[in-house]
Amino acid sequence: MANTLPILVFDIETIPDVTTGKRLYPELADLSDSDAMTKLMALREHDVGHPFMPLPLHQVACLSVLWVANGNITLKSLSLADHSEAQMIQTFFNAIEKNPLLVSWNGKGFDIPVMVYRALQHGLTAPKLFSQTGEMKYNNYINRYHDRHTDLMVKLAMSSTSQKLDVVASMCGFAGKQDLDGYDVVPMVQAGAWDKLTNYCESDVLNTWLIFLRYQRLTGQFSAEQSQQWENLTKDYLQSIHHDDGSLRHAKFLQAWQPTLSPEKISNNSIQAEKEANEANETTTQPTIQNQTLQAE
Repeated sequence: MANTLPILVFDIETIPDVTTGKRLYPELADLSDSDAMTKLMALREHDVGHPFMPLPLHQVACLSVLWVANGNITLKSLSLADHSEAQMIQTFFNAIEKNPLLVSWNGKGFDIPVMVYRALQHGLTAPKLFSQTGEMKYNNYINRYHDRHTDLMVKLAMSSTSQKLDVVASMCGFAGKQDLDGYDVVPMVQAGAWDKLTNYCESDVLNTWLIFLRYQRLTGQFSAEQSQQWENLTKDYLQSIHHDDGSLRHAKFLQAWQPTLSPEKISNNSIQAEKEANEANETTTQPTIQNQTLQAE
């Protein structure tokens, strides 16, 4: 892999903010945090018909990222098991200071707004996230029409009804969410199942990344060969991550990943046509991601 400028694929998992909930609902004050969390969701469901909390009342329980730079990928997670919410969010904001391309699924509608609200609570700082001057004037993280944050849910919907990550990932032959979804997050936190939670969050990041590779192919940023090389690199990387007992951390993800684009389906004729078109134009243009080269050798 040749040099790349950084790409940051990210996802958060959240639980109800019990501390603020107890301020808003005094009747919760004497309950344990676990019981108050359950009661808070019940109150929310009674009020609006579902337990999904308002964005400011989502406490970040887990943050997972895939960092892509210089032809390498690194998958990492932080959780409340060993970090405070403020530490997780500030770590993410610090990564944005490196000016990566952000890639998410509904990150503009959920993940980023949640972290911004929570940052207000903790008194955190994120200057690059809000910068709209200098190099950020015409392509920044805030403007809904700019691409420095590529929210794939928004991009692929093209003003139609947005789709769930699980549906699109499964359609493409990726692992999808398998046997878990967002409603399982609170029970996992209450049970202290932090490894299970971070694994789930990482799976969402991986699905998002793999869809992003197809999106780059769809929009002409990648050739078929490059898209396949990145998928292969991702699979090889996951096969190198093990638990302490030697088992593969993402064995279920790898097992469920059955790409619909087999090598046979990536038409040799199509690849040859691309090469001939490039030769005819007497130029060889490397695929770029928002003017940031990400190329495979």
